[in-house]
Amino acid sequence: MRKKRNKIVSLLMIPLLLLSMFVQMPQASAETDLGLTVDAAILIDAESGKILYEQNADTSLGIASMTKMMTEYLLLDAIKEGTVSWDQQYRVTEYTYKVSQDRALSNVPLRADGTYTIRELYEAMVIYSANAATIAIAETIAGTETEFIKLMNAKAEELGLEGYKFVNSTGLNNANLFGMHPAGTGAADENVMSAKSMAKLAYHLLKDHPEVLETSKIAKKTFREGTDDAIEMENWNFMLPGLVFEYEGVDGLKTGTTDFAGHCFTGTAERDGTRLIAVVMKAVDSQGVGSYKARFDATAKLFDYGFGQFKEQELVPANYVVEDQKSIPVTKGKEDSVGIATKDDLSFMVKSSDKDAYTTKLILDVEELEAEVEEGTVVGKLVVERTEGSDYGFIDGKELSVDVVTTGSVERAGGISLFFQGIGSFFGNLWGSVTGFIGGLF
Repeated sequence: MRKKRNKIVSLLMIPLLLLSMFVQMPQASAETDLGLTVDAAILIDAESGKILYEQNADTSLGIASMTKMMTEYLLLDAIKEGTVSWDQQYRVTEYTYKVSQDRALSNVPLRADGTYTIRELYEAMVIYSANAATIAIAETIAGTETEFIKLMNAKAEELGLEGYKFVNSTGLNNANLFGMHPAGTGAADENVMSAKSMAKLAYHLLKDHPEVLETSKIAKKTFREGTDDAIEMENWNFMLPGLVFEYEGVDGLKTGTTDFAGHCFTGTAERDGTRLIAVVMKAVDSQGVGSYKARFDATAKLFDYGFGQFKEQELVPANYVVEDQKSIPVTKGKEDSVGIATKDDLSFMVKSSDKDAYTTKLILDVEELEAEVEEGTVVGKLVVERTEGSDYGFIDGKELSVDVVTTGSVERAGGISLFFQGIGSFFGNLWGSVTGFIGGLF
């Protein structure tokens, strides 16, 4: 009897167990189900800054040698400003010499009594992630790495980065710097930043200094070719053409690896005129083990998603007129209204299947205008809103909107016209007051 009862109970439990499986199953969508085994990730359109995907993107994590993108930025700024030149000579210091001799780190060995051009050091930093070369650049720009960190923080604030901490120019753990780490930083400190801020840094770097790609795309190069100091530099970005994880269109930007940060990568690729930026942080494989392959596999999934499912689409055309608000009133003018329409079109990267998931809302800054009114006067904006699903916005925080402007001009009325307009307005207001009073009696 007991066996029979247990069997019945077991049969009754089956539908409950099935129901619980469906209830507990995460509601994965195409936007979030990329199967990434990373601590954080983000994918953006490099042209507009539109965020196409993000996963734990606001959490500050170790960035390792991706730090060097900030050093690259500051050097290219200095080159543009003329405070540093490519052929400028750098004389090796005790600090850079000691770091350069540690072959357990990524380095090109520097001679204790040697001098090197800034271009040589820059190429070693960008292609080979050479750490001593990076410190040499920092010393060239700011005198000391300690002072250089101040410039890094200032640039980060200027760019609107969040969740960052810079303790050196390289991304190494300070413990690797022979006790000569920047003053005011801890002996075992390491740089941190969020994936979103990392992508924002890359976004601005490519906007302000697109020439960085001319170097970051070099797969292999010989440092000091033809000299006794010659050393082969193979780019740590194995997604470049000809390397083991080659991916079509990849030409940058920077890898990073430390025990603290794990395997990280900020990559960029261009196909058919569309450029994407992807960031993955602390990538692991299916067994939970970090590796070069894991970070490039995760990056490839992001690029596949972006190039495969998104395209730039026009959601609002230029000169678009809102049906319910074709004009705005004008006072003291020869006409009593003026037409309004969108100034430009609004196009951005949208998932091919999601174009119809957006709607528009008109927001006017003024209820009326006073003549004279010039054509092209901004009177408000047309905001695009997603009606269903997630929209991650833009990397720089701008909204999905376009200015609404006047489509014509209205001259100010002459004195006589203004007089009669005033009379009409007076009696109109008076009549409104009277009828309001009488209405109040009843």
